[in-house]
Amino acid sequence: MSSETIALAMAGSRKRRVKDKLAKYSVTVGGSLVLVALLLIFFYLLYVVKPIFHGASMEASGAISLPAKGKTVWLGSEEQNEIGFRFGDGGQVSFFALQGKNGFKGGQIISQQQIELPISSVTRSHGDEEVIVYGLQDGRVLPLRPAFAVSYPNDTRVIAPELKYPFGEEPMVVDPERKALTKVAFEANSSKVVVAALTEDGRGVMSVLSGEQNFLTGETEWGNSNYTIPALPRNVDQMLMTPNQRYLFLRDGNRLSVYDIRNPAEITLRNVLEVNAKGGMVTKVALLSGASSLLVANDNGVISQWFEVARDGQREFAHIRDFAAAGPVNDMAMETHRKGFAATTDKGTVDIFHTTGETRLLSEKMETTELNGVALSPRNNLLMVEKGNEVRVFTVENEHPEVTWSALWQEVWYEGYPEPQFVWQSTSASNDFEPKLSLVPLAFGTLKASLYAMLFAVPLGVAGAIYTAYFMSAGLRKVVKPTVEIMAALPTVILGFLAGLWLAPLVEDHLPGIVLLLVLLPAGMLASALAWHYLPERLRLWVPEGWQAILLVPVLLLIGWGAFALSPVIENLFFHGDTRIWLTNDMGMKFDQRNALVVGIAMGFAVIPTIFSIAEDAVFSVPKHLTQGSLALGATPWQTLSRVVILTASPGIFSAVMMGLGRAVGETMIVLMATGNTPIMDFSMFQGLRTLAANIAVEMPESEVGSSHYRVLFLAAFVLFVFTFVFNTLAEFIRQRLREKYSSL
Repeated sequence: MSSETIALAMAGSRKRRVKDKLAKYSVTVGGSLVLVALLLIFFYLLYVVKPIFHGASMEASGAISLPAKGKTVWLGSEEQNEIGFRFGDGGQVSFFALQGKNGFKGGQIISQQQIELPISSVTRSHGDEEVIVYGLQDGRVLPLRPAFAVSYPNDTRVIAPELKYPFGEEPMVVDPERKALTKVAFEANSSKVVVAALTEDGRGVMSVLSGEQNFLTGETEWGNSNYTIPALPRNVDQMLMTPNQRYLFLRDGNRLSVYDIRNPAEITLRNVLEVNAKGGMVTKVALLSGASSLLVANDNGVISQWFEVARDGQREFAHIRDFAAAGPVNDMAMETHRKGFAATTDKGTVDIFHTTGETRLLSEKMETTELNGVALSPRNNLLMVEKGNEVRVFTVENEHPEVTWSALWQEVWYEGYPEPQFVWQSTSASNDFEPKLSLVPLAFGTLKASLYAMLFAVPLGVAGAIYTAYFMSAGLRKVVKPTVEIMAALPTVILGFLAGLWLAPLVEDHLPGIVLLLVLLPAGMLASALAWHYLPERLRLWVPEGWQAILLVPVLLLIGWGAFALSPVIENLFFHGDTRIWLTNDMGMKFDQRNALVVGIAMGFAVIPTIFSIAEDAVFSVPKHLTQGSLALGATPWQTLSRVVILTASPGIFSAVMMGLGRAVGETMIVLMATGNTPIMDFSMFQGLRTLAANIAVEMPESEVGSSHYRVLFLAAFVLFVFTFVFNTLAEFIRQRLREKYSSL
């Protein structure tokens, strides 16, 4: 060999080594960057999700001394937590400073007023615009509320407190006989005011004011009607009314009488409930935010929640759950627009609860046991505790009380539901809506959609791959394989669009034909194979080896046409002309046009190319000497396929199936457009579903950044990430075991 040839060979070898090293380092760096990106996604999801699992906390801000007289009946603050107020049972009203730009201001008194009327009772309403109502000794009531005028002199925000009289400064007559009112309940909306009261001579009276707006003056003119409340308890300790003016509650010790007041002319005693906890005596009954639930506090520290449920065709109040306070409860304060509340006990503790999660979020011990009351600010981030003439102020951190492990993954008994359920319903038009953030229906929908897609895709994808790689001729394989693989390039939004607007109505209109196809297609292929087997050999030789599958195309087309042609005939003969109505009325099965069957077909069509391509490569890559040796030893092609080829290719086939499953689990657009997005838990193929991916796509644009809803959506993304990670890890583990087991073949 000449020196020039050796030099060229060495130069080529050096270039090859350099290229090999470059390829090695490129692959290593690329793989490392992929792992880093996955880890960054993982930790970013955790970073966004982590705050929802922070517990509640409170920190002392300061104390305020008030020259208070009598008992406090309303303690609160305006929305910015800069000014607080106190209403006393004797008509004393105090406004005092709370927090400013530099924090706690020390509680300076801003103003004080005195209601100069003969007060005999007092109550608060529970509607969106709370008012305090003083019952008077002459049978009248005076509603008023605190108001805060905001102005910006010299670009500085100034909040000025004042008293407002929403129904006029003149008291409203409730009892025409002008007797003193000992108990009062009051609720109002834009067109109706209802006042219920007990008089000093033991009568129950109700006054209903209906308002009509004068189109000339624009003022609301009120007309008054008076009614009598029948069947009063012997002693009434509390009187409450729901803001929708539907129910009136009178508590006599441990007994709660429920009156239906929707028709004031026919007030009826609906039922009488024993609402005390076992071994306890009722200390207070309050309405939770939204007024759909009653909270019953007991002297043994138990706080019970009651609300209406449907039983035997009727709605009745039922005991739902209990909360354990640190001691006998003496007062409660409801959160605004949330299902939480705070309670003070005789042992000097302040407990914060949330009803949906059925949890006690915080229990804080005060340095004194003489607590008179508790109040929460409108934004639920400031808590005031009253001790004698002193009000102690605390800053509260409690951003996501409705998100707990039980609320996410266990059945929860929501207000108005007949029983505990898994429910996803994140938003509503109501400010007092109870968020339902269970991820179980979404996880179930994800698995359901994947199951139906895999039931459709795996048999077709794997069987097609085996036939293409093992039986099909090389010339036909060069056409079929690229054709199937190019299906993967179809945008899923197009598949979802076709599934929702074309396939779903087609399935609904020809449901018997679709079911018939599932039976006739495999039967037709088996019958064709049997007919081919019994054909004379001279006829079979007309078709080149490996091209027999072409003969199935007209058979399948004919079966498809026949099934759809027979569909209306079968529907008329057996299903009274409408399969959907027959399923609903006769079988008790609900039918949604966009259902799991449609999703299975559409998403299976999207998954087939992935499964087919990987499985076909695995089968085709089986060493030829194995198959040829098996055939040489006398095995038939089918024996060779089942005992040699499939076993050797099993790691690749399993990887194909798991890759298809991962694709199905993460699919978004098809399930978004073809399912109806109903987060229900039903295995029926005729019912819709909602998946984790589709839910994120639907609700993320409308969620408030940093809200519980927003962070739970990120938690759903994290769960989806974990799903795919677990599936892929399990697939790789099983693939390696299969490779080790059959590598010796």
